[in-house]
Amino acid sequence: FPATLTYDTLRFEYEDFPETKEPVWILGRKYSVFTEKEEILLDVTSRLWFTYRKNFPAIGGTGPTSDTGWGCMLRCGQMIFAQALVCRHLGRDWRWIKGKRQMDNYFNVLNAFIDKKDSYYSIHQIAQMGVGEGKSIGQWYGPNTVAQVLKKLATFDTWSSLAVHIAMDNTVVMEEIRRLCQSNVPCAGAAACPALESDVLYNGCPEDVGLRGRLPLWKPLVLLIPLRLGLTEINEAYIETLKHCFMMPQSLGVIGGKPNSAHYFIGYVGEELIYLDPHTTQPAVEPGDSGCLPDESFHCQHPPCRMSIAELDPSIAVGFFCNTEADFNDWCQQIKKLSLVRGALPMFELVERQPSHFSNPDVLNLTPDSSDADRLERFFDSEDEDFEILSL
Repeated sequence: FPATLTYDTLRFEYEDFPETKEPVWILGRKYSVFTEKEEILLDVTSRLWFTYRKNFPAIGGTGPTSDTGWGCMLRCGQMIFAQALVCRHLGRDWRWIKGKRQMDNYFNVLNAFIDKKDSYYSIHQIAQMGVGEGKSIGQWYGPNTVAQVLKKLATFDTWSSLAVHIAMDNTVVMEEIRRLCQSNVPCAGAAACPALESDVLYNGCPEDVGLRGRLPLWKPLVLLIPLRLGLTEINEAYIETLKHCFMMPQSLGVIGGKPNSAHYFIGYVGEELIYLDPHTTQPAVEPGDSGCLPDESFHCQHPPCRMSIAELDPSIAVGFFCNTEADFNDWCQQIKKLSLVRGALPMFELVERQPSHFSNPDVLNLTPDSSDADRLERFFDSEDEDFEILSL
């Protein structure tokens, strides 16, 4: 009997959000613990949850068949990107209900992340694309590396037709993003571009041929901002700003964490971050006899983990999704307002065009031919070396 009591008590502590008047924020949505506990849990459960897996086809044909112990940041990258695809194809209001028949687009999103070599954003693709970023297969990634790799993989995902921008040097340049998201080639009617789906091109605008020539095209934007918010621990001055990122409707959350403990942060309550944890090893999933994918293991059906914001490792990447140009303009306005909040130190700078000092490749005393990724690697993935030293 006491054992049962202990188990129930533990389970109760684990399951319940703190009884607090503080609002719970999940990816731009505000909830009350007292009146909306079911809605909070449903929102969390509806996020795609990617964890370590075992017994998947060998990466590269002869490589690892499990990512336990090394793939947690890759899984967090999958989670933040899956949230962008959910917003793109299903909408932020979409909810996953156990046992309920889901629409085709949901399975299309999920299939993009399944552990096999031909899925757009599979662990296989991320690990192999990472070789080009200087990471051997099975090596731990920092948040910047996974962002760089996802950006490259997204170019093959013509179904989602995303513009992925990684803001370098703590600076978001609006002009660069507009150039990336707007295609200046007007389309003179349906026949000119029959191969592309109209909703991909026009964000759901009416398919009126007269409008087609004039509409500026806008590709949905995934904006990832790698940041270092302190040297060894997070600088308290950034905490308010970080909280505000979870309050924006464009929020995709945050990926970060120390080597071997990367997490996908989706919100906060009070002084605690709410996150999905990839550190559970599940068997790889195969499509069933009907060809349908069993999807329950891709949804975290117990309440999410929480940790104190002060414990956050300072190396993170923050994500935002702007489906339309209006969403992006609204995001810019919110970031500008945020710079006026007292006690909130900006985590990054928002500028209209590229500052002149950016054009100097030697600004960080690196050789002119080193790529942006190499430059950032020095900043954001320094924890990789720490990890290697510690593991001797």
